[in-house]
Amino acid sequence: MALRCVMAVSSPCSPATDAVGRKVFFSKTLSQSHRTFTFPLYSTNRSSTARIARFRCFSSALTPQLKNTLDKVVTSNKVVLFMKGTKDFPQCGFSNTVVQILNSLNVPFETINILENEMLRMGLKEYSSWPTFPQLYIEGEFFGGCDITVAYKNGELQELLEKAMCS
Repeated sequence: MALRCVMAVSSPCSPATDAVGRKVFFSKTLSQSHRTFTFPLYSTNRSSTARIARFRCFSSALTPQLKNTLDKVVTSNKVVLFMKGTKDFPQCGFSNTVVQILNSLNVPFETINILENEMLRMGLKEYSSWPTFPQLYIEGEFFGGCDITVAYKNGELQELLEKAMCS
């Protein structure tokens, strides 16, 4: 199971003493899958100065199975758009913009509604290293989101799509 760390922002719950005699305050126990983690939020040393723990670990949303599935989806279709909604009913203005651009270029494309599956939505952000949606893939490669698609709609994007349709 892959782990990633983020800032701890909870308040202390119950004090305990660690092996060196420092008081340690623990946050609530967090269950992830079959593992349970308890994370110290801060501890006090013998002179009573507090130190804040900086990290809390959560499991990664991009599991090996999800990565394999995403690899298959983006390589088995020439143009794939991961978006909020569908091409017939976009549920986001940015998703609608990319659909309109692809339609104006007369490109056949597949859409995947990321709102139907939270694990897909979170895992895809890690898969592409891109935090927002929609996400456009052309011939198995991540092209970009709405902003990049708009910026390249009449140049590089059109050439790339024409090349993809010919291959």
